[in-house]
Amino acid sequence: MLPVRTTAKTTGVRAEDVKGLLPLMILMVVIFLLLLFWENELNEKGEGPTMEQLHVDYPQSDIPVRYCNHMVLQRVIRGPDNTCKTEHVFIHERPRNINKVCASSKKRICQNHSSILCYQSMTKFKMTVCGLIGGTRYPACRYSVSSIKGFIMVTCDDMGPVSLQRYVE
Repeated sequence: MLPVRTTAKTTGVRAEDVKGLLPLMILMVVIFLLLLFWENELNEKGEGPTMEQLHVDYPQSDIPVRYCNHMVLQRVIRGPDNTCKTEHVFIHERPRNINKVCASSKKRICQNHSSILCYQSMTKFKMTVCGLIGGTRYPACRYSVSSIKGFIMVTCDDMGPVSLQRYVE
């Protein structure tokens, strides 16, 4: 039997094939750079998460095990320099009811603030208090879970609650 010779025809990429892609590639690079600068501009404004994003979980998420650990990771809740927060509170109440706290007649100077007013809710809200039990650096934080009912103390601006200062059982 005679050996059979096969010849493989190799085709390379020719310059004519690439010419049509050049404008598309330039456009993609320009769009990428615009998105990159736009994202950096948004981050420089210093607009952090709202009180609702950080503290409101209504209706309460159906997480049967490790609620706090899950929520802290999902909402990216951390202290300065990526440290674990020693305590974090989730409020299980309608946002409109939390917004009404800013119209409360129970107002006083906030603790540790010389001139900022805190507004206390008139009714108790259902909350989950997450207490740090392990870890020092986010995301390796572990929390215990405590369900409570209590009054909330918030700071407000013209738009509504700005920050949760504390809670009172």
